[in-house]
Amino acid sequence: MAAFEGYWRIVWMEAWDEDFIDLVQPGYFRFTDDSGEFAFGAVIAEIDARYADNGGRVDFSWQGSDEGDDVSGRGGLSLTGRNTAEGRLFIHLGDDSAIRLERQAC
Repeated sequence: MAAFEGYWRIVWMEAWDEDFIDLVQPGYFRFTDDSGEFAFGAVIAEIDARYADNGGRVDFSWQGSDEGDDVSGRGGLSLTGRNTAEGRLFIHLGDDSAIRLERQAC
């Protein structure tokens, strides 16, 4: 878990541009213990995270809201460097997108 702990800025998404990612607030992921949260566009969600034994990967399910509508999904991220991660985010019965994150100092 420690490898992902903290605040990560969403720096790129395959399906949405930067203006959409930062529509309401700067897009981010935050991981703590086996949970966390993320936000991008009008989506804000809580994460239920599962970390790989070596700490270099996290798989997660999530639930939240998008403009007041309930949404959920799943995703996974792998470390590509000490402060970078890439993966994919899926919206249940909806869109999916490759995603790139950079760790931010708190």
